[in-house]
Amino acid sequence: MLSTIRNRLVSPRINKMVMQAARPSQFYSTKPLIKLNPKLYDPVPVNGNGFVRLVDHMPRVISAPLYCDAAIPEMARISYGGTSENDTPKPRKKSTDEALIRYLMRNYHTSPFEAVEFKFHLKIPIFVERQLIRHRTANVNQISGRYSILPDDYYIPEKIRKQSSDNKQGSQGVVDETNHVERLLAASFRERCRNRTGHKQYETLVKHNVAKEMARITLPQNIMTELYWKIDLHNLLHFLYLRQDTHAQEEIRDVANVLFSIVKDVCPVSTQAFLDYRMNSVTFTACELQAIRMKNLSCIPTKREKQEFKNKSKLLGLDWIEK
Repeated sequence: MLSTIRNRLVSPRINKMVMQAARPSQFYSTKPLIKLNPKLYDPVPVNGNGFVRLVDHMPRVISAPLYCDAAIPEMARISYGGTSENDTPKPRKKSTDEALIRYLMRNYHTSPFEAVEFKFHLKIPIFVERQLIRHRTANVNQISGRYSILPDDYYIPEKIRKQSSDNKQGSQGVVDETNHVERLLAASFRERCRNRTGHKQYETLVKHNVAKEMARITLPQNIMTELYWKIDLHNLLHFLYLRQDTHAQEEIRDVANVLFSIVKDVCPVSTQAFLDYRMNSVTFTACELQAIRMKNLSCIPTKREKQEFKNKSKLLGLDWIEK
């Protein structure tokens, strides 16, 4: 009885949409389904002995030319029914889908980008993982030092950067190893990073029945860890916007660059739109727009904001700003 009433309450239009959703999708490609080059799933070296490896993606079965990007217009079009007037969905041109993806990115309609998901296997130093985990929009599972004996595997930087003179959390330049004093400093730094004595002490503690969860706290932040990291495309692009920036620490920036190099192969349209409308674009505040109209910086309140405005304005060739 209840099922009969429920069926009567569902409109014919909704029933039609459900039937069409159950069919193989034809909205974005009429070409046969193919798989990408298997090298896409190979580990890409990063951070010394570390790597980034694409494990899986949704949609899993994808086809040229849009690959995973095809899920974005498909999800977006459900907002207005997503089909034509008749029962058979019409295939859409790549140019139509591409224009829609770029429109969504340009106008910050972000939900459809969440239709694409990625699962990565990463091997990175603990201090890089700490920055990765700050982005709380991913699902993570990581090797446990309570269950496992952690291997003698540490990140040893090739170059040792110096402290930035104007950025408390940044670096600037590298230690000059042609200089005798700085060469000794670099050698001492790398020896500390290798942690030979410290790791032997850790193994001795475990051998003498100290709990692994206690012994591990003696290990430094540059020990390598492994984790699975699952994230949707929208939040991944936000992560890349922050971590590919020149202000990000070099090691996490290297990881972000590898992630982007992988994702751009399976999301060619959305990543290009991301470059066009996020990474390589410039936005102006209300105060900055007023300054442009007035050709006067007095309406910009702070010294730092003025400098940021000058940096952006160089891209537009606003010569009056330097006068």
